[in-house]
Amino acid sequence: MNAMNVLPLQVTVVATLATVALAMWAGSGGGLRGTVRRSILLADRVTTGIATLAASLALTVAVTAGLWQVVARFATETPSVWSEALVRTALIWMAFIGVAVALRAGALVSIDVAHRYSGGGVRRALEAASLASALSMLGIMFWFGWLMAQRVTFQEMAGLEVSMSWGYAAIPIGAAFAMVGSVAHFLDRRSEELDLAV
Repeated sequence: MNAMNVLPLQVTVVATLATVALAMWAGSGGGLRGTVRRSILLADRVTTGIATLAASLALTVAVTAGLWQVVARFATETPSVWSEALVRTALIWMAFIGVAVALRAGALVSIDVAHRYSGGGVRRALEAASLASALSMLGIMFWFGWLMAQRVTFQEMAGLEVSMSWGYAAIPIGAAFAMVGSVAHFLDRRSEELDLAV
């Protein structure tokens, strides 16, 4: 492995371990722990609200541009050159930003059987391992997504004539929102899917 790939992994591991330790520390108790927990959950309410709005807006843009593409192609017989690229970009943004909302709601794949039939320290250890896994993946996505967005700055999206980095920027931005949602889910678990599962 070259140094360019080792550094992000080292930083991600250290940041993940520090964040999981902070979340476990803030997860119980009052005083300073309670203040830290409330601050993280407040930040989460803001970021998850922004992520929900942004993902919904991106879906609206994708649907509108897709509808325009159909109308332009079949009604006016003059296909639009920009709508397909806009649909693709909006769907990418919707997916990467929407991950934060899904993580916060506990709607992604989870260890339901192990979580349901465990308790106490074992359950908390499973939750901490799940948080560490999510943060590790999101940290790597953030780092390499940022690098990719910088590398393609001078390339243009065909049809939109804007920098390709606008599309790639969804990766680090979505990962940053998702990190906050993951920590908040650890501190204030929401798992309606697990409760309703048979």
